[in-house]
Amino acid sequence: MLDHQHQAGQVGGYLEARRIHDVALAHGLPVWCGGMLETGLGRAANLALAALPGFTLPGDISATARYYDQDVTAPFTLVEGELAVPAGPGIGIAPERSNLDGLTTATEWIPAP
Repeated sequence: MLDHQHQAGQVGGYLEARRIHDVALAHGLPVWCGGMLETGLGRAANLALAALPGFTLPGDISATARYYDQDVTAPFTLVEGELAVPAGPGIGIAPERSNLDGLTTATEWIPAP
């Protein structure tokens, strides 16, 4: 089971989480995906995972406003108790430059060798 105590990162990452999903689905076992304090980037990845067919139990992936006044991405908002899975390339969402600038306290450029 993937839950807030066993998020994708705690089972070895999204590839391992997908493998757990696939094994559970093959054996008729429902799974759920948790997530609480991720930024919008982690939230988008969790939503993509939770959209797989074996994730039939309600998860605890929350709206941005539950934990953050401002996030590094556009906010995720509940609509009738659900969050939309981003449909863009990759994880479906990108950081918003203005949000990153407002939240960044220091930067360091490390050139390639």
